[in-house]
Amino acid sequence: MKYLEKHPMIMIVIGIMGISLSAIFVKYSTAPSAVTAAFRLLWTVLLMTPVVLGKKEVRQEFRHTDKKAVVLSSLSGLFLAIHFVLWFESLFHTSVASSTSIVCTEVIWVSLGFCLFMKGRLSGKAIAAIVVTFVGSMLIAYTDSVMSGTHLYGDILALLSAIAVAVYTLIGRVVRENVSTTVYTYIVYVVCAVALVALCIVQGYELFGYGWSALIVGFLLAVFSTILGHSIFSWCLKFFSPSFVSASKLCEPVVAAIFAGFLFFEIPSLLQVFGGAMILGGVYYYSRLERR
Repeated sequence: MKYLEKHPMIMIVIGIMGISLSAIFVKYSTAPSAVTAAFRLLWTVLLMTPVVLGKKEVRQEFRHTDKKAVVLSSLSGLFLAIHFVLWFESLFHTSVASSTSIVCTEVIWVSLGFCLFMKGRLSGKAIAAIVVTFVGSMLIAYTDSVMSGTHLYGDILALLSAIAVAVYTLIGRVVRENVSTTVYTYIVYVVCAVALVALCIVQGYELFGYGWSALIVGFLLAVFSTILGHSIFSWCLKFFSPSFVSASKLCEPVVAAIFAGFLFFEIPSLLQVFGGAMILGGVYYYSRLERR
């Protein structure tokens, strides 16, 4: 661990690889999106529980957490479940490059929600960044609309999943003012897992009726994409600025597209590449403005 603290860039690279593999793992699942997502969260909760509940201070915080924070955290978990189902489903209809690029617009929807519901304000430069990101999304949508199949439908699902995760982020911003990250995320993950299992039951899906793929893919998503992905980025905040950590996450669509090119022969068109570059550029520029 001391070696990694001296060379934290290693962890940044591991984190990028972890989140970039998320879309790739989902592609290998033969189960419905809700089942795959359910196993991801069930594995995450299973792996987190001994660590979280094994700490006395965390157990004490759970006992003193007010009902409003629990309700909001639970609502946040529901939107996270919606995000996972929509995004996983989008990957079965459009390319990895298109889906991951569009999901990256989350930060834009967060900013709009912040202005509409939390009385925030946007500068002219921020609005320009949002417009650039929107145009990039439209370019990808236009390119996919003229292709055969259901690519445009997948793009729409990815956009809706970005909006859902933005709501999850906004709620988290409110709850985190009085609740620790550990307690908040644990409640969110537990509720998200329960919601996904309930969705599977309502839709008539059997959790164990699709062979080993959903179980294995869910485990890989929990370990690589959640623990070795998002959790590592949280750890890296100790050594890097938030702006650098946020910017590094924008490598996900690029790395994921490279993986998809080799594994699934998904070669994006020049217009898709240009649209993706506009999205990432707009999000990166907006992130820098927000950090300032």
